[in-house]
Amino acid sequence: MAEVVFLTGVVDVIDFAGRLLRKKQREAARVAVYGPPTLLQRLDQALWVGEPLEFTPHVLLRPGAPLPPAAVIERTLLWLLPQPLPALRCDSGVNLGAEGLALAEAHDRVAEIVSQDPAEVSAGRARWKRYEAQGHTLVHRPQT
Repeated sequence: MAEVVFLTGVVDVIDFAGRLLRKKQREAARVAVYGPPTLLQRLDQALWVGEPLEFTPHVLLRPGAPLPPAAVIERTLLWLLPQPLPALRCDSGVNLGAEGLALAEAHDRVAEIVSQDPAEVSAGRARWKRYEAQGHTLVHRPQT
């Protein structure tokens, strides 16, 4: 069973995810990030220009795009994806609001980042209930 950490009450999802991913990169963790395409594009841009003089290496795979060459897969730690891809061997998954993905089956650890938007809060609660029904270990870490 996976451990699922809900990070709730996040004011700026892109900024929060960027800080989390830079931390994971320093730890040399392999992380897949999921979310709506427009949000992944914004995160992609933020990772290019985040901290001054600090680029966060990553690959954004668009829906339907082929897998990159094996050498790129081996060297890349951070992935922005529309759905889980086992070939990338990511231990952790970060969800920025994607629905209908079996993230706990694809990763040992999942972080669910939930904003303060009422619709996102409601969707986050529904995901919590699904994980709970599946028997995963749940942790709640409010960010307010």
